[in-house]
Amino acid sequence: MSEILEINNDEEILRIGRALSSGTRLKILKLLLEGEKDVTRVATHLGGTEANASAQIKILYEAGLLDYRYEPGQHGLKKISKTKIKRIIIDL
Repeated sequence: MSEILEINNDEEILRIGRALSSGTRLKILKLLLEGEKDVTRVATHLGGTEANASAQIKILYEAGLLDYRYEPGQHGLKKISKTKIKRIIIDL
C-alpha cells in the first residue's frame, strides 16, 4: 500500500473528488484500511447488496484508490479488494 497520494493537477483533483463524493465509497476505503476484504464482506458491512458494493469498488479502482484480485471461492471466483492509499494530499 502506498502511504500517500499527492495530486496537483485539475484533472486528477476532479477524478479523485468524484470518487470520494459518495459516503458509501468513503466507508469502503476506510473499511479496507483495516485489511483486504471480499465483496461479500464489504456488502455485509455496508448493509447493501454485493452488486452495489462491486460497482462502488469499481469506481474506486478506476480512480486509482484501490486494487483488487480474484481468488477461487465456494461458488466461483471472489473479488478481494485492498486500498492503495492511506492519505490523500491535494495541492491546489
